[in-house]
Amino acid sequence: MQRPTLITSGRGEDRGDIPERSYEKIRRILKAMTGLRLADYKRSCVKRRIAVRMRAVGCETAEEYVEFLLTERAEPAMLAKKLTIHVSKFFRNPSTFAKLKDVVLPALFSRCRLEGRRNISLWSMGCAAGEEPYTLAMVLRDFFAQELSLYNVSIHGTDIDRDILQLADAAVYGAESLDETPPEMRERHFFCTEGKYHLDPRVREMVSFAHHDLLRLPCKDATDLILCRNVLIYFERTAQESVLTSFAGALREGGFLVLGKTETMMGGARALFRPVCQIERIYRKA
Repeated sequence: MQRPTLITSGRGEDRGDIPERSYEKIRRILKAMTGLRLADYKRSCVKRRIAVRMRAVGCETAEEYVEFLLTERAEPAMLAKKLTIHVSKFFRNPSTFAKLKDVVLPALFSRCRLEGRRNISLWSMGCAAGEEPYTLAMVLRDFFAQELSLYNVSIHGTDIDRDILQLADAAVYGAESLDETPPEMRERHFFCTEGKYHLDPRVREMVSFAHHDLLRLPCKDATDLILCRNVLIYFERTAQESVLTSFAGALREGGFLVLGKTETMMGGARALFRPVCQIERIYRKA
C-alpha cells in the first residue's frame, strides 16, 4: 500500500483533518452501500485517503463530499476501492524471499516428509495483483522442482478488492512491477508484448485467487505458510491482535507466518508464535 500525501483546501479547510461528524457519516454510508467497515482501520490513514478522493472529485469540504457520496451512485464503490488499494512488486524485499527459499520452504517440505503428508498449502493475504504469490510460485519452480513432483503444493492469493483479483488472474504487468525481479527470472518466466510483461502460464496455473476480508471472514485452517505483509499496519491494535490470533488458528503445527518489515507481534499473539528471523519478520507457530 502507499499512503497519500495530506492535501490542504484552497478555502482554508484542511481536507486531511476531516471532522468526526463528517467522518462518521462517510463511514455509515460506506458500510450501508458497499459493506466496507472502517471501524477496524486506523482513522488517520483512512482520512488521508478520503482527502485525496475529495480533491479528485472537486469537493472543498467534508460535508460537501458526504452529499456527493449520497447523490453520485458510483462514488461509494469508488471510494471503497481507493481505501483498499494495494501496491506490490515481484520479489518485494528480496531478502525475505531468500529466507523463504533457504529456510522456510525446506523446513515445510521436511516436516511434510516426516509426517507422511503430501499436501502443502501456502497463502498470500492482501495479494494485490498477484505479485507475491506468483513470486512464491517462481521460487518453487526454480529451486524446488523435485519437491513439486513429490508433493501437492497449493498457493492461494486473497484480497478484499475483487477488481484487483481480476488483474491478478490475468497476470499482465508493467515494467515497474518487475523492478526487483532477478534478470534471469524475468527472462525465464515472462514474455514482453507492447511494453507489458505476461507471466508464463505454467506459473499462473500454480496460484488460485479468491476474495477474502481477513477482518470479517474466518481463515481457512490446515495452512502451512501465511504471508500477510504490509496489511496489518493499517488496522487498529485490537484488530491486529485479533487477526494474528486467527492466523495461529489457521496454521498447522510448525507453520510459518511472514509479516511486513514494519509489522510485529503484539499482545497475546506473542505467546502463539516464536520468532524465526526478526529482521524479515518471520515467525513459526509455537
